[in-house]
Amino acid sequence: MTQKHVKHVPLRTCVACRTKRPQIELVRLVRSPAGEFSIDPAKGASGRGLYLCRNRQCWVDGVQNGRIARATRSPVETRSAAELMAWAGNNLSSSEFSRVE
Repeated sequence: MTQKHVKHVPLRTCVACRTKRPQIELVRLVRSPAGEFSIDPAKGASGRGLYLCRNRQCWVDGVQNGRIARATRSPVETRSAAELMAWAGNNLSSSEFSRVE
C-alpha cells in the first residue's frame, strides 16, 4: 500500500479580519527594527512580520484604522501608510482590491 504524502500548507492570520488563510493568499508586511513598514514579497525579510488579505476592507482596517499599529505595538507613520495604500492600489488587481468579503 502506498500512502500519498500530503504537503503541509502554512496558515497565517490576517491582522485586520482575523481570518486564517494559506500563506500564499496573503500579503506580508514587515516592520524593520527602525520602525519602517514595507511589503515583503519574498516572505522572508527580517523584522516583525504580519499579513493582510487581498481585499480593500482589510487594507483600510489594517493601515488606516490601526490594526497594523496594534499588532506591531508601534505607530504607522503617515508616509508609510500612504506608501502601503499606494502599493495596494497598484499591485492588487482591481477585483481583489475592490472586493469586500
